[in-house]
Amino acid sequence: MSLTATLTSAWSVALPFADAQPKLTDAGNTQLLLAALAGIAAVVLLISWAKFHPFLALIIGAAVMGGVAGVQPADIVTSFTKGLGSTTGSVGLLIALGAMIGKLLQDSGGSETIVDRLIGGVSPRRLPWMMALIAFILGIPLFFEVGVVLLVPVVILVARKLDLSLMKVGIPALAGLSILHGFVPPHPGPLLAIDIVKADLSTVLLYGLVISVPTLIVSGPLLARFVDQWVPVHASGAPGGSDAGPTHTQTHSQPQTSASEAPRLTKRPGFVPAVLSITLPVILMLLRAIGELTLDEENGVRKFLEFLGTPAVALLLGVLVSMFFLGFRTGMNRSQVEKSVGSALPGIAGILLIVAAGGGFKQMLVDAGVGAVIGDLAKGSGLSPLILGWLIAVGIRLATGSATVATITAAGIVSPLAAGLDKPTLALLVLAVGAGSLFFSHVNDAGFWLVKEYFGLTIGQTIKSWSVMETVISVAGLIFVLLFSLVV
Repeated sequence: MSLTATLTSAWSVALPFADAQPKLTDAGNTQLLLAALAGIAAVVLLISWAKFHPFLALIIGAAVMGGVAGVQPADIVTSFTKGLGSTTGSVGLLIALGAMIGKLLQDSGGSETIVDRLIGGVSPRRLPWMMALIAFILGIPLFFEVGVVLLVPVVILVARKLDLSLMKVGIPALAGLSILHGFVPPHPGPLLAIDIVKADLSTVLLYGLVISVPTLIVSGPLLARFVDQWVPVHASGAPGGSDAGPTHTQTHSQPQTSASEAPRLTKRPGFVPAVLSITLPVILMLLRAIGELTLDEENGVRKFLEFLGTPAVALLLGVLVSMFFLGFRTGMNRSQVEKSVGSALPGIAGILLIVAAGGGFKQMLVDAGVGAVIGDLAKGSGLSPLILGWLIAVGIRLATGSATVATITAAGIVSPLAAGLDKPTLALLVLAVGAGSLFFSHVNDAGFWLVKEYFGLTIGQTIKSWSVMETVISVAGLIFVLLFSLVV
């Protein structure tokens, strides 16, 4: 299949779905389009100008959209709560289970075990590649902010010890964390996009890992060579290096855990148990995807793999294995394990609320009948859902600074176009939206300031390093998604 055909083939099957959606209003296409623009504009302005929390901004944005579309107030509430509830039930559980695994890894010292094993004996020339690998592994269960808190002090220490440029080892680590955050479940953005467009999680996970590898190579070790020349910063100028870090830097999505709050351990977990604990859910979901591709539907092994690879089951098993290897085997007693697991939940409350409100916002887009209008416009533009989803996510990301809000909005807008797409294309649509949500992080993104403060950079240096890296991830990710679409 040619690239041109790939970019235009989806429309004949997608548009009937958009027309078939039940509408809560008799508004015409122009009014519905204005309603969508008004709702999105309200979200953008409330977050970027009025400094509202995204949870509130999404609620108000959905109300504005419904009001402009002529939806009755009672129907606005019903539609929003319907989307909020369904999203919380399908996505919230997975986010919570994933956060528990990440917290156990953090509290047990498992992340330090992985870092020590992989860095030990590595030559300076290979170190950027090894930092990318470490970030890629740790990025599976950890939220981006926690990954930065754990890895940046290691990056600074290694750079000081080996007298290396901070950017040469820092960019690969940041790229690994960011790519996993945007492309791979169980991170909130990909999970939400999967739920909105009704993609298969195992397929997204498989494709996401495959596409993440070349994207990481380009935006990590290779890009670091150029960033090192643009931002020649030595580790001696960075503020951290052991437990150090800017105590005033904090994001609403994940609180830091002080050393005094961590349980006292008799030993750290071994390398194999630590890696197994965080990769078990991924392995189970990948086995499910492989079974679905290679075994008959009635095959008993396939049915068993489908059960084990169900996202909630895989993550629950991952939590139980982590409680054993990262908890009890490291010297934690039952109350300490319970405390570690429980302390993961308050930190994700903000994320869960944003994700839930995003589900309500998406439902209003669907129930108001906006999908038919957007489908007509997209057909006229000649763009495929992959590029359209990426472009919308880029626009919202630039305006709000939030990758999660960008994912919510873009996935909600293109979801009516996804009905006729096959399983592989739906998975690639999720990844295209994820790539767009990472485009050019700047001063309205909390991650921008997190990186700036931890690395001790100026705003200009942060733009020339972190912002450029995020843009390369976004563009390279889209390119690899489009190339991958030619062979699946």
